Amino acid sequence: MNFLIDNWYLILAALVSGGLLLWPSVGRGARGGGVTPGQAVQMMNREKAVVVDISEPKEYAVAHVAGSRNVPLASLESAGKELPSNKALPLILVCATGARASRGVATLQKLGYQKVVPLAGGLAAWREANLPIEKSAS
Repeated sequence: MNFLIDNWYLILAALVSGGLLLWPSVGRGARGGGVTPGQAVQMMNREKAVVVDISEPKEYAVAHVAGSRNVPLASLESAGKELPSNKALPLILVCATGARASRGVATLQKLGYQKVVPLAGGLAAWREANLPIEKSAS
């Protein structure tokens, strides 16, 4: 017990450094982070996940994930045929940076979709991973 009292500053330093080491993983879990581009490709191949780009049509025309469907964030609730009818099918939401996709997750969960995840980093992360991108004919 004397050791703890005499060396409280060493114990405090150990706790602080341990907390700083754990902070990145705790922070990711709290945000929901989404999936990495590699995890998204695995979901597409193994679980038949559907990629839904919630960017505006002009942004979608410039560049989008190959094979994705465009359903702008503002029209997610009223999207009919653009979204899969099987609500158990995984959906991966994509936007330019991932910010709008995170908001879209809550909307689709309210509509009954069971597995909806945002692409962490959005289209920028997809490009950085050198994965296929398409452009719409204007």
